[in-house]
Amino acid sequence: MTAPAQRITVKVDMFSALTICFTADLAAILGEEPPRCITETGFIDMVERAMHVFGAAKRDHIQRASEELDYAVGHLTEALTLTGDEKRDRLARARTHLRYAIETTR
Repeated sequence: MTAPAQRITVKVDMFSALTICFTADLAAILGEEPPRCITETGFIDMVERAMHVFGAAKRDHIQRASEELDYAVGHLTEALTLTGDEKRDRLARARTHLRYAIETTR
């Protein structure tokens, strides 16, 4: 007889969820392996580096992706000092810009 499986619940905040969702795509853009552990500021740094990679491109749609990442960096940076609904709002806006930037490059 086997023991019943135990369910483990892990609470992930919205910033961590964004990091988990977008780190692999950003690492691929940068030609890096996705980091296993990344801080909030490390994630913002990664977004900025991807922004610069896109900004150096000669194609309009790729440069637009750079602009989207620039907006995302602003929202993510603001979210570091906010709480509650304001923080959730900035992170939701950052998510929209991150998603659009990555989809634009595919």
